[in-house]
Amino acid sequence: MALIKTLEEIKKIKKANQIIAKLYREILPPHVKAGVTTGEINAIADDFIRAQGARPACIGVPGPLAPFPAACCISVNDEVIHGIPGGRKLHAGDLVSIDICTELDGYYGDAAYTFPVGEATPEDARLLAVTREALESGIQAAVVGARIGDISHTVQRCVERQGFSVVRDYAGHGVGHDIHEDPIIPNYGRAARGIKIENGMVLAIEPMVNVGSYKVVLLADGWTVSTKDGKKSAHFEHTIAIVDGKALILSEAE
Repeated sequence: MALIKTLEEIKKIKKANQIIAKLYREILPPHVKAGVTTGEINAIADDFIRAQGARPACIGVPGPLAPFPAACCISVNDEVIHGIPGGRKLHAGDLVSIDICTELDGYYGDAAYTFPVGEATPEDARLLAVTREALESGIQAAVVGARIGDISHTVQRCVERQGFSVVRDYAGHGVGHDIHEDPIIPNYGRAARGIKIENGMVLAIEPMVNVGSYKVVLLADGWTVSTKDGKKSAHFEHTIAIVDGKALILSEAE
């Protein structure tokens, strides 16, 4: 069952999300370039989040082998999600998915963005465009009276009709008082299924879209998830709140 938030709580969740929005719009883009390491990008994000009086909420999230050690999940090319930043240098032609969670005064933000390093190839540009379109279509489907399955079905249909696949092993979720809350929001499924969408719900919608198969594998570090076929993936995510019957994007830069 989803947690229903008050308008005052939604305002506080938005403040946590606006930190991430500024990172994606202003702070990180100049640094996502060839020669920069994923660890350097993580350090920039970590410093900025703390300077806003917030906490990088990814740090310490429990995992199967060890807690997550960084402020950002940074996943490159065939890495779908949960990549651990470190000494890997970026190269022209890479796709870099950055997923950031923040906590500010007890409220959480969550958003993800995939950047091309240099000019994207036509195929990569199309992958990015389709993933963003899928996110936008899922957000538009999040209206009072619809069901969670309507979001899932809309995302899947948007992606698959354009020849890509949606990751099925990982999903969107509720967010606000914690990083992950109910309900789970798969990126595939049947319309008119699942719980009804209500005013006050706060949801993280996050299509993960692969060029090839939807199948993924968990790497030996216990965190990084990669495509099974080694083809590229993209990931976009927004936190939304249902207000006055429709979605209000909390993680979009104002």
